[in-house]
Order: sequence, then C-alpha cells, then structure tokens
Amino acid sequence: MHEPLFREERREDGIVRIILARPEVHNAFNDALIAGLSRSLERLDSDPNVRLLQLAAEGASFSAGADLNWMEAMASYSESENIRDAEAMAGLMERLNSFSRPTIAVVQGAAMGGGVGLVACCDIALAADTAIFALSEVRLGLIPAVISPYVLDAIGVRAARRYFQTGEKFSAEEACRLGLLHEVVVPEQLEARAEALSDSLLTGGPMAQRAAKELIFSVEANRRSSELKRATAARIARLRASHEGREGIRAFLDRSTPSWRDVREEKPVTASRGNKKG
Repeated sequence: MHEPLFREERREDGIVRIILARPEVHNAFNDALIAGLSRSLERLDSDPNVRLLQLAAEGASFSAGADLNWMEAMASYSESENIRDAEAMAGLMERLNSFSRPTIAVVQGAAMGGGVGLVACCDIALAADTAIFALSEVRLGLIPAVISPYVLDAIGVRAARRYFQTGEKFSAEEACRLGLLHEVVVPEQLEARAEALSDSLLTGGPMAQRAAKELIFSVEANRRSSELKRATAARIARLRASHEGREGIRAFLDRSTPSWRDVREEKPVTASRGNKKG
C-alpha cells in the first residue's frame, strides 16, 4: 500500500489544512501529487462548509520543487508529453491561485522552484525565519515557466529579473521584503500565528470574502478599462443589498455578532516581522 502524498485535516469551524506528506523527498512534486492536489482543491472549492484553506508540510522542507525521479522520466518524454505534463502543473497552480476561499501558506522549511509557486499562489504566506527560498530552475537548464505569473505578481519584475536568472537562495527575511511572504516569525510561533490569522479570517463574511477575491482579480485584469468604475460600483452595490451585507451592517450598528462569526476575541497583530510592501 502506497503512503499518502498529502493529508487533509478538516475542522468543525470550516478550516481545512492540506499537509504535504513526503518528507523523505522534501515534499517534491511528481505527477501523482499534482493530480491528487488538483482533485482535492477542486472538491474543496465546491464544498460550502469550507471557510478557508491552510497549506502546510511535514519535515525539513516545505517543497523542494520537482521530484528527481519524475524529472528523469520527463527527460525521455516527447514534446507533446512534456506539454501535457506542464499543463497539469499549470492547472494545479491556477486552481490554488483562484481557490474561492482564503488560503494561507504555512512555510516551515525550504521552498524551491515549484514550491515557491505554491507559496505565491496563496492569499497569505507565513514562514519560519529559518526557511529558505530559491527559483533554481536555470541551474538545471530550465525556467520557472508555469509558476512565473504568480511569482511575478508576488515579487515584481525587478526582483524576478535577478532571481529567475541567478537561481540563488534567499532568506525568509528577503522573501518578506520582496513580497513573497507577508510575515516571518520564529519557528516556535509559526503555528500559533497561522491559527491567529485563521481566526481573524473567520470573522469575515464568507460571501464577502469570496467577492473580495473576485474583485482583486477583476480589477487587476481590467486596471485600464473604462468600465472599471462602473464594474466596481456594481460589485459593492450587490454586496450591500445581499442578505450577508445587510446582516453585517446591522450587526455593526447594533454592536451584535453576525451569524457567520464565532464569539471569540480577535487578537491584535503582535511580534511578527511584516512585509514592508504592505
């Protein structure tokens, strides 16, 4: 019987955690992991009980990128087989990037190549200050092609022009400065900070969070469109008139708690080194 490539842990409050579970190969990608994660994300995205997704990993590394055995097999593939393989990886990244609920990457160790892509595809990214990162594909004669749209969104063109070409390793602090990470904490605080952020996310309206994420993608895609002002006005108008929007405003005015929110005190942000890009 094969060991699982990853695990799903579900909680009653709607938090789902996906844990990469091949520490012996540093949670590297292969075709089975890509297919399994894609199916899992598709299923979870259609589950109305899911409120948010955490992506984490076991062992010393978050993800070391491509599995060596898989890379060796790819070397013998035809061009059409390699295209299908790359498209599967691209599909996984897009599915994670467009997941309709909030997503948090909880990075306890090294993230290389495609592992950086997973981090960039999540809405919020936290890391231990001992984690390291690299876009090392050029050192193998390759390029970070399918992850490039998401990494560029995170770190910008200027940083990509360096790290895509040097393949050098960089620290969690540098990843935070560049925008790949939002916060860096000592390893002992990583899980607690992920839980605090998850609790904070659970205080938001589920429909509003989904609409907020759609808004970001829409505005970015249509930044120069003459229709943008009308489209953004229409979006907020729909939310204001919705049941959730009316309930949220009423609860705020009445100093009461909306139905989606747990009665728990939201803890203030403390003692983490935040992304200087905001």
